[in-house]
This record gives sequence, C-alpha cells and structure tokens, in this order.
Amino acid sequence: MEYFLQQLINGVTLGSIYGLIAIGYTMVYGIIGMINFAHGEIFMIGSFIALAVFLGLAALGITFLPLVLLIMVIVAMICTAAWGWTIERVAYRPLRGSFRLAPLITAIGMSIFLQNFVQVTQGARVKPLPPQIQGGLILMDSHDGIVVQISWMQIIIIVMTVVLMTAFSLIISKTSLGRQQRACEQDRKMASLLGVNVDRTISLTFVMGASLAAVAGMMYLLYYGVIDFYIGFIAGVKAFTAAVLGGIGSLPGAMLGGLAIGLIETFWSGYFSVEYKDVAAFSILAIVLIFLPSGLLGRPEVEKV
Repeated sequence: MEYFLQQLINGVTLGSIYGLIAIGYTMVYGIIGMINFAHGEIFMIGSFIALAVFLGLAALGITFLPLVLLIMVIVAMICTAAWGWTIERVAYRPLRGSFRLAPLITAIGMSIFLQNFVQVTQGARVKPLPPQIQGGLILMDSHDGIVVQISWMQIIIIVMTVVLMTAFSLIISKTSLGRQQRACEQDRKMASLLGVNVDRTISLTFVMGASLAAVAGMMYLLYYGVIDFYIGFIAGVKAFTAAVLGGIGSLPGAMLGGLAIGLIETFWSGYFSVEYKDVAAFSILAIVLIFLPSGLLGRPEVEKV
C-alpha cells in the first residue's frame, strides 16, 4: 500500500507537467484546428531560459531563492511568449488558408529547427542543476522501511498546476478574450464579420500556450535537475498523447489526459518494466480511442454545412 501511494504521488507530479504542456496543444487545435508540433520545443526553450536566468542571477550574487524563482518564471514566460508569437506569425499564419497538410509539415520543420538551434547555441551535452528545493512531508512510515513522502517540489508543481488550470479556465469562460477564442473555435469567418480580431486572438492563444509551456519547463528543470535539447520532443509527444487521450480541444481533458499518462508511466515503471512504459501509455491511448474516438472529455466534431 505504501509503495502504491508513493507511485501515485510521483505519477500525479509527472502528469501535472504533461498536462501543462498539453493545454497548449489543445488550445491551438481548438481554435484553428492545427497541431502545433513545435510546442514541445517551446517547453524545452523555457527550461533553458530558466536555467540561464538562474546562472545569471547566481553570477550577480542574487541567491534569495523565492526571488530567484519568481524572476526565473517571469523571464521564461516572457521569452517563450515572444517565441510563440513569432512562430505563429512567421510559420503558421501565412499557411492558415492552405491545405491542411502544409501547416503540419511546417510545424514539424519548426520543431526540428528549434531543436537544432538550441543544440548549436547551447551544445548537445546535458545541462545539470543542483537541487534547489529540498525536503518534504512524510505521509506514512511503515515498519518494513517503506516511507511515503511528498517533496516540497512536488507540492509546488501540483499546486501551480491547479492554480494555472483554474486561471486559464476562468479566462476562457469568463473574459472577453475567452469569448473571442470560443467564437473563433466555432467559425473564424463569422467571428471576423462580428468584429473579432481573429489574427490577434490566434496570436494570443499561441502566447498563452507558450507561457504555460515555460512554467512546465521550469518545473521540469527544478524537479529533475537535468535538461538537454531533446527533452522537448519526448515531452511534446507525451503531452500531445495526453491531449488526444483527454479529448483534443478540451482544457479539462488535456489535464485529465496528462494525469492519466503520468500515472500509467509511473505505475508501469514501478510494477513492471521501465523500458516498456511508453508502450503501455500508447497502448492505453489506442484502446481508449477505439471505444471513445473523441477522447475522455472530447466532443464529437460536427461538420459545418
């Protein structure tokens, strides 16, 4: 029982990171019907920016950890938001009216470009970061030596995910920007005729998704302590899988899918073989989509006539 609880905590933590990245996928798809395969690389860039800010502040003698973390997340969100806006403006907007395969090819090309850009500028070696937030709470201590504990870093990741998920859900459901995004999701041409600035709305959607990816990248850096130029591809594929599993286009579905993928990976690694955890995750995805083609919380797509 203790081992199960510990794996449950680890799975929720990993799933929270996947969920934050998956929201970016599902927001972009929900509005323009396109999969932004470069989103994983935005997550990777966010982690590199957070590491660079940390090292820069340490060189300046700024070591007060709450202030350092606050500056890291703000700078990472601003920089990745700029990247997200640039990618949408340069790579995706010119192809918005083209056939559906063209934006997909561009997205894959942008993903490869960003990978190689970071590899050339930062090097291919793994970049380490010593643990900055240590300690935690012991939840259970059994007689056979198995300790169930949740670290402060895990608590921060879970709480941050819940707060951001709630905030973005309120933005989409209660604000003018959210109404414009939902209008563009239903019919971009009609939304434009009603006065909605479609280009600005789509750009802001990319910016919001990139900002969430930056937070996820920083959390990944602090939690695992190592990053490289390839983490964006792996995490991006897992997050895209989470978005599809939960129901592409649904924010709660993206978070639910992220938690599901994180739990599947963690429990499979703990009870079976770590080498086949990805096989287990994708197998569950295939099984779910056979019986629920729209995902766990997705809505069936209605063809407009």
